[in-house]
Amino acid sequence: MRSVLAADITQTVARLCIEANTRLPADVAAALAAARAEENWPCARETLGLLEQNLAAAAKTGLPICQDTGMACVFVRLGGEVRVEGDLAAAVNEGVRRGYEEGFLRKSIVADPLRRENTGDNTPAMLTVELVPGDGFEVTVAPKGAGSENMSRIAMLRPADGVEGVRQFVLETVRLAGANPCPPVILGVGVGGCFDKAALLAKKALLRPLDIPNPDPYYAALEREWLRDVNTLGIGPQGFGGRATALGLAIEAAPTHVASLPAAVNISCHVTRRASARL
Repeated sequence: MRSVLAADITQTVARLCIEANTRLPADVAAALAAARAEENWPCARETLGLLEQNLAAAAKTGLPICQDTGMACVFVRLGGEVRVEGDLAAAVNEGVRRGYEEGFLRKSIVADPLRRENTGDNTPAMLTVELVPGDGFEVTVAPKGAGSENMSRIAMLRPADGVEGVRQFVLETVRLAGANPCPPVILGVGVGGCFDKAALLAKKALLRPLDIPNPDPYYAALEREWLRDVNTLGIGPQGFGGRATALGLAIEAAPTHVASLPAAVNISCHVTRRASARL
């Protein structure tokens, strides 16, 4: 049995909060550059260039790549042979508190969804813990802004709707979102499970690097096809038209009830942020 100290979790989460908000993952930056190189519409190409200038400015100054530094979505993969010395949730929240304070990051969390009083430190984190075999402890911080989160959707489709029904739901979600989530976007699609599981699958899909397809060839093919279909909608960068409506699309699936077909789409903007570490 291996032990992980709560203090080490706090220190790591604090560092990842700052890193995720100031450095775009290499795969996302590469996809943005590729989209600009392939874009024929002058307005869209210029817009993509401005987005890249913003990334360069953030890297040079150490300032956030987006003014909405988001909800701190924290994913922990906890090995069954690991013992956390302390309170895991408290350690994560303290890390978020320190990271958002030390990094001068915008604090956007309200304590109650209706009374709307800001907590003042961007806590609590949106914490998801996955139990896995072994003695590993991996933590990923994925800040999620509201502009894209608000455009995400879930649907309880009929089994008879099948793969085409899910495809149409994905396209409709992107079409309805339009320019609101600051395209080009990245799409996480969750299929199966139950109502809440599908939404979690969609968000977890955004954690997979854009250059790594689903390991199942069937879903990998759907990812390519649906991404192509989304990019024929013509929404383009910031809604100005063009090819690059989406930089990537990832699908995660799970077993489900024979009479159910849950589907969810989690939209993230071109600054899809994530940073991970192993303790």
